[in-house]
Amino acid sequence: MGSPLQRGKMNLLLKNGRVIDPSQKIDAKLDVLIEKGKIVELGNNLDNKAKSIIDLTNKIICPGFIDMHVHLREPGYEYKETIKTGTYAAARGGFTSIACMPNTKPVADNQAVIRFIANRAKEEGIVNVFPIGAISKDLKGEELTEMGELLSNGARALSDDGKCIQNADLMRRAFEYAKLFDLIIISHCEDFNLSKNGMINEGFISTKLGLIGIPKAAEEVIVARDIQLAEFTKSRLHIAHISSSYSVELVRQAKKRGVNVTAEVTPHHLVLDESLVDGFDTNTKVNPPLRGEEDRIALLEGLNDGTIDCIASDHAPHARTDKEVEFDQAAFGMVGLETSVSVILTKLVHHKKLALSEMVGKFTLNPAGILKLDKGTLQKGKDADITVLDLRKESVIDANSFLSKGKNTPFSGWKVTGLPVMTIVGGKIVMEDGKVANK
Repeated sequence: MGSPLQRGKMNLLLKNGRVIDPSQKIDAKLDVLIEKGKIVELGNNLDNKAKSIIDLTNKIICPGFIDMHVHLREPGYEYKETIKTGTYAAARGGFTSIACMPNTKPVADNQAVIRFIANRAKEEGIVNVFPIGAISKDLKGEELTEMGELLSNGARALSDDGKCIQNADLMRRAFEYAKLFDLIIISHCEDFNLSKNGMINEGFISTKLGLIGIPKAAEEVIVARDIQLAEFTKSRLHIAHISSSYSVELVRQAKKRGVNVTAEVTPHHLVLDESLVDGFDTNTKVNPPLRGEEDRIALLEGLNDGTIDCIASDHAPHARTDKEVEFDQAAFGMVGLETSVSVILTKLVHHKKLALSEMVGKFTLNPAGILKLDKGTLQKGKDADITVLDLRKESVIDANSFLSKGKNTPFSGWKVTGLPVMTIVGGKIVMEDGKVANK
């Protein structure tokens, strides 16, 4: 595909690729000229303007993919993941930008931790990292954080992900306070009284396996509450990792009423259902849990009709000691940075359940808009953040080869068709054919 990774930032022409850019409604064979880390021109016959040319015949050139729901674990849980290993995994997975959740140790609920994450990302990361600040101090759901302080130090949104604020009045105040700073609230929707001690979706499988179930209502009642609060306060709300059919309908109806609500869905909720848990594989233990087939279908319908705005991995790396234990003792979560794009291409795009252009929008334009990032586009003058896909390239997912410290995935051994083959961040090639450049 060209010369090795050591190109760095340069005058570069990506030639003969199919450019898909939903932000400009472009789907055409075009060349992309990059100079000094910026997009200079889209067009044809640009060879005389470039010092270096990469032939991308039969490849797809997209704006850089964004994953707005990632757990980088640092500070505090570096044995699970670090900012360095997480960004390397992101680059390999085709992501140029990621937003990281605040459930670190200490929690990202103050300016010092937000600054630490931002500085460490600049020192050791190879993709753009956007910290998300906590809504409540120490994620306890008792006292609000200094949101303006978090914003001024780099936080792009607010979330207590991993936890859910149970006090409706405090959540109302959070919406009102966040609105002052035009910050979006990302809600992990879970009523702990309903989900208490639960491990998998409540239903036939949980009864069969003798495991405590988590009813869909645990998610749905909070989705309904937070939509109502966002509507009441005229604030912005984003529903994280939506998983149930009724939750989708609640968001759909709210959008019709004009509520400023968006939603994301994970690849695993789109392509897997609760039947996979039948073998007690702890890699299938996630929160919210894998739901029934009817929920999976509803999620896909919501993705296609625009109810669900973006796809996000909820990348949750764990050490083997957190997962290779009895099911009831295992941690929730699976990794996703290195599998999300290939799984979606293989299971949805190639099976014509999701249009390629729609997929690109769910990974670029929409998350950029939700987080108000100046990303997700190939417009002239914008940062040259680019993801290149090869729809024909085949591979077998091997968790042991992941660059992430986390190997916890049920997708290991899956044969996939369609891979990110190049990741460019600010004009620098940071991944090519699965090989990642050193910082």
